[in-house]
Amino acid sequence: MKKLLFIIICILALLIGVYPLIYAFVDHKNTFLGSKSLDVLQNHIWRTAFFAHIIFGGISLFIGWRQFGSAFRNKYKKLHRIIGRLYIAAVVISSISAIYMGIYANGGIISSVGFIMLGFTWLITTLAGIFQIRKGNMIQHQQFMIYSYACTFAAVTLRLWYPLLQNITHDPDKSYLAVAWLCWLPNLLVAYWINKKNLEVN
Repeated sequence: MKKLLFIIICILALLIGVYPLIYAFVDHKNTFLGSKSLDVLQNHIWRTAFFAHIIFGGISLFIGWRQFGSAFRNKYKKLHRIIGRLYIAAVVISSISAIYMGIYANGGIISSVGFIMLGFTWLITTLAGIFQIRKGNMIQHQQFMIYSYACTFAAVTLRLWYPLLQNITHDPDKSYLAVAWLCWLPNLLVAYWINKKNLEVN
C-alpha cells in the first residue's frame, strides 16, 4: 500500500511538473492567465514572477520526489546532492515569485494570505533543510525537506481540490478561497505524520 501511494504521488508529480508546457502551446486566454485582469497582465513584474513560479515550481515538483527513499540516497549520494541543489534553487525562485504573486491572488485577502503563507512556508522549510544538513543533522534535514516537498506538492493538491469543491459547492469563487488553504495545510499535516512515523521506526 505504501509503495502504491508513492507511485501515485510520483505519477501526479511528473504530470503536473510538466504542466507549464501548456503555456507554449495553448492560447493564454484559455489558461490561468485568462482569469487575471488586464492591469495585472500588463504588470511586467507580475508576469515575470508568474512564469518564474510555474517553470521553477514545475522543476521542483518534477525532480523533488526522487530524493525520497533511503535506497536511492544511499546508492546514488552524488546524484542525490546534485538533484538537491537543483531542487533548492528551483524552490527559492518559485517560492519568492509565489509570495509576490499572492498579493494579486484571485479572491482578495483570504486567498492572498493563504498563498503568501504557503510561499513563506515553502521557502522557510527548504532553507531550514539546508541549514540542518550543513550542521550535519541528517534526521532534521530529512524532516524539513519532507515539509518542503509537501508545500511543493500543493501544485498537485490544488488541482485535485479545486474541481472537487466546485462540483460540491457549485461556487467557483468560494471554492478558490478554500483551496488557497486546503492545497497545502493538509499536506503539512500528512508530512508531520510521516515524520512522526519515521522517528518511531528509527
